Order: sequence, then C-alpha cells, then structure tokens
Amino acid sequence: MQHLSPRLVKPTVLLVAALFATLFVASCAVSPNVKIRPVPQVDLHRFVGDWYVIGNIPTRPERNAFNAVESYTLQPDGRIATRFRYREGAFDGELKTMNPIATVVPGTNNAVWGMQFVWPIKAEYVIVDIDSDYQLTIIGRSDRDYAWIMARTPQISETSYQNAVARLKELGYSVDRLRRVPQRWPETPSAVARP
Repeated sequence: MQHLSPRLVKPTVLLVAALFATLFVASCAVSPNVKIRPVPQVDLHRFVGDWYVIGNIPTRPERNAFNAVESYTLQPDGRIATRFRYREGAFDGELKTMNPIATVVPGTNNAVWGMQFVWPIKAEYVIVDIDSDYQLTIIGRSDRDYAWIMARTPQISETSYQNAVARLKELGYSVDRLRRVPQRWPETPSAVARP
C-alpha cells in the first residue's frame, strides 16, 4: 500500500474541503428554473422598507434571533441594499447585523431575487406571498429549506399567522421547524428598527 507524503496530504485535504464548501454554497444559489411559485408581480417601491420577522424556518445564524428586522433600500443601480438585524438569544442580547445585496432576477417581475452574502454566490430569495397592502409577506425557496413570514408591524393576529403557516404548507413546506421569532417593542428604535 502506498502512503502519501504529509506535504501532499494537507493540500489535497484543503482542496477537497474547499470543493465541498463551494458545492454547499452553490446548492443555495439562484437557479434559472425557480421551482416554487413566486407572486405574479412585486412593486419594489412599495416593498422596500422595514419588515419584522414574525416566524421563520431559520438559517443557522438566526436560530436564536429576537427582535429580528429586515430592511430593504432600493439603490440607483436597481440593486437592493439589505440590512438584517436581530438580538442574539434574548431581547437584550448582542445586536447582530448582516448586509447582503439583492439583485432582481430578470423576467420575474421583481418577485425573485439573488441575495448575495458572499461574492459570487447569490442565494435564491422568492417572494411567494404578499398581501395587497404590502403589510404581510412570505419569502420562500425552491428547496423548501428556509422561509420567512414578515410583517410591517412586530405583531400580527393569530389568524394572520395561521393563514401564513397554511400558505407555506400549500407551497410544499414541512412546517415542523417553523419558529415564531420573539418580538418585543419598543426597544431603542435606532438600535434595531432603523438603519
């Protein structure tokens, strides 16, 4: 049996690890064939602004989020600056912030975005539901791995929440991992609610 030189093993292991990491991130990327139905059209000027995360099937960083708020600002070049803020683990927990940039996928009437946290990968972000007043929205993904129920206010009625959960089920989601995000306001508004 041949043994590899220790000098050869380390670069090989690093190369394999880098390849797996790239494949994992790429698996979250925007597909040209979105496999979840977006809303027919989104008015970006009405959609931008602050959205409180009411419930979600969370990504790893937001599993213990409190007072989560996502804000969108339309840029002159058509991209959407995004700011996601939350308190880690408690209402008085450490303030965490992420600032991805979103790009609307052409031909989707503004309903499908590529959300870029790390260049050059853009994660799929699909607006699958929005009410006519732009007060409640649901964001989904073709893989049905993550979802966000968001509203313009930190609290919504139980009926509205259950209707959103039912909508996720209709879209093919298993809602076992759905988490209600604790929202308690006001805290210092400039700390979380505003950029």
